[in-house]
Amino acid sequence: MRGPVGRRLRKVAPLAVPVLLAIADAMLVNGVELDLEVGVSMAAAAALLIRRRFPLLVFLFTLPGLYIGYIWFAPMIALYTLAARRPGRARLGCCALLLIAAHFFPYPISDFELTAYRENTLVLIDASVTSAAPIALGLLMRTRRELAARVEDLTRSLRREDRLLADRVKTTERARLAREMHDVVAHQVSLISLQAGAVQVSTEDAEARAGARTIRELSVRTLEELRHMVGVLRADGGEAAEARDLAPQPDLEELPRLIEMSALDVTYERGVVAGAGGVSGAKTVERAAFRTVQEALTNVRKHAPGARVRVRVDPVDTVRGVVADGAEVAYGAQAADGAQAADGAEAADGGRSAHGLRVEIRNGPPDATATVPALPGGGHGLVGLRERAQSLGGTLEARSTSDGGFVVRAEFPYGAG
Repeated sequence: MRGPVGRRLRKVAPLAVPVLLAIADAMLVNGVELDLEVGVSMAAAAALLIRRRFPLLVFLFTLPGLYIGYIWFAPMIALYTLAARRPGRARLGCCALLLIAAHFFPYPISDFELTAYRENTLVLIDASVTSAAPIALGLLMRTRRELAARVEDLTRSLRREDRLLADRVKTTERARLAREMHDVVAHQVSLISLQAGAVQVSTEDAEARAGARTIRELSVRTLEELRHMVGVLRADGGEAAEARDLAPQPDLEELPRLIEMSALDVTYERGVVAGAGGVSGAKTVERAAFRTVQEALTNVRKHAPGARVRVRVDPVDTVRGVVADGAEVAYGAQAADGAQAADGAEAADGGRSAHGLRVEIRNGPPDATATVPALPGGGHGLVGLRERAQSLGGTLEARSTSDGGFVVRAEFPYGAG
């Protein structure tokens, strides 16, 4: 039976059924006329309602029913509950002897005939079996529950081992992919660096030499970051943390150079000093801000060539804890609602300490005369930035503006790294 009624019956039945059996036993043995035998038998049956909470007291309370009323079910059920819930050799041995005595000696005691050896032997054997059976069954049920709990623990342990094995397989595969990525990308970037170096040496055009030098510097920097990322992917636990600590990481001090080498029309409005405050997690937040600007400028080159860009970094007093909508919008697309994104840059008061960092990258519409570069894109840039912001407890918003541009705004709380 299902539903509330079925659940209630399953809860009440284990308590009510033994009591009903004990009452039926008492009525069959002693009848329905109210006398001493019926009274102690009914009291013993009613005591079974609290046998789970007080098994020893309930068992002792049912012994008069066995001795005076000659009932069997109530004391046997009470002894079974005692064995299942309060096992103990001394306790169970004493209770078994008490049940044997209550069963062996008649009421009143004056009716006991010591010389009736055959009858007394049969009654003693019957009493011993009557006391041993509920004890054995109670211990069996307790052992079964303990085995079930042990099997459940083993099942959980096996599941944990399976997860650890799966994690180890993932780690091995990650290391293999890291090696392949290093071999493929490092080779191509090294060729780019060599070609740029050759152009820098052979050309007489100063502008071409400057461009080749920039390409070579970018290639070297890319190789350094690639080696760092491969080291993080291949390391485990403390080795990964050590690799992160040893490898140089970009922060806000690198932003001007990143903007200079981006070959874009960028206005950088700096409202925060890099590394200021010495707050916990400041370096992690600055690195996240740098990566956000880097990815946003890359997307401007891909989707809005020739657009003017404004980059602003400011401290904020409060940082929201909910990540913005996860749908990534292509750069240069018109917003569906045509709403203009609000200017989110706020300058913090000089006397107040910031609780986080806000980064905003806003670009205008693309230049119609500019050539759109055929740069590959996987569509995962903003998704990765959102995941980074979420892992730090911050937010990231990216959407089109009504003038055909795009805005990326991220907020990161200090203390998350």
